[in-house]
Amino acid sequence: MLKGHQSWLFENKPVIISASSVVGPDECEGPLAEEFDVGHGDLMIGQKSWEQAEKKLLEDAATHAIERANLTKEQIQFYIGGDLMNQTISNGFVARTLGIPYLGVFGACSTSMESLALAAHIVNAGSAKYVMAGTCSHNCSSEKQFRYPTEYGSQKPPTAQYTVTGAGVAILAPQGEGPVVTRATIGRVVDMGITDPFNMGAAMAPAAVETISAHFREFGLTPDYYDLIVTGDLGQVGYDIANALFEKHRFPIGDTTYKDCGLMIYDRTKQTFVNSGGSGCACSATVTYGHLLKQLKRGALNRILVVATGALFSPVSFQQGESIPCIAHAVAVENGGSRA
Repeated sequence: MLKGHQSWLFENKPVIISASSVVGPDECEGPLAEEFDVGHGDLMIGQKSWEQAEKKLLEDAATHAIERANLTKEQIQFYIGGDLMNQTISNGFVARTLGIPYLGVFGACSTSMESLALAAHIVNAGSAKYVMAGTCSHNCSSEKQFRYPTEYGSQKPPTAQYTVTGAGVAILAPQGEGPVVTRATIGRVVDMGITDPFNMGAAMAPAAVETISAHFREFGLTPDYYDLIVTGDLGQVGYDIANALFEKHRFPIGDTTYKDCGLMIYDRTKQTFVNSGGSGCACSATVTYGHLLKQLKRGALNRILVVATGALFSPVSFQQGESIPCIAHAVAVENGGSRA
């Protein structure tokens, strides 16, 4: 199963039998609005706080994914998830509600693919029949925790990104109908000394390039094997840096289609408040479990590599002048049809 030093080949090809994406009002105004399963018209979602609203997003996504799989929550052996909140409280409270054995993970915005890779590993090894992976984020709760109080209304620089309000969940099984998870590459922590929390794209881009390069090196593949390579949430600044790094290292990214979830989820010409693009745990989760899986189902795509990126810092580390360590995890998803 181990390929090279940091990659897994899933020979049993775990099936994504169900997935769900739930988003907030700004995401409902973007170009992928019709691809999401549920869209909420306000940021509070009928709750008393932004943190409770974030929990509600994840509860909705989990409930819809379980129902879509024709399962009950009691049939799912494990739930793997995390978020941006201190002590991953959104996932912890949702796990409390669901009552599913829970493995909490933290990869910042890379959590969507970290949880999916681990879920695929467990199913591939025969250690469970049904495993759920998920994550969430909320613009206001993240801004409040990591930057300035949301009510402060601070002006953001052009390099800043806009945290996606949403949640994405997938359920994996050894058999069933749906796309299959075939490979994963676990990233290394890369720190280029950047300390600006308003320039996450620049901080995360080198980690994305390192993981993508490792994936192709360890599997002996070339970029044209995939119809699409998509990074999690580099935004315009990080996307441009990644392309420059690919060129510098002579990596033939032009042999495939390369996109970024942070540039796909919003219309930056109309939604100018997003600045460089989208970010947050829900960015790659909602784009993947909403838009990209539907593209696979339609046959518009056949093989994709999703590379979720994350900045592993906290308000405390930032206030103490620490630089921002970053990571990226890559998961390959391919059309698999029905597996009995």
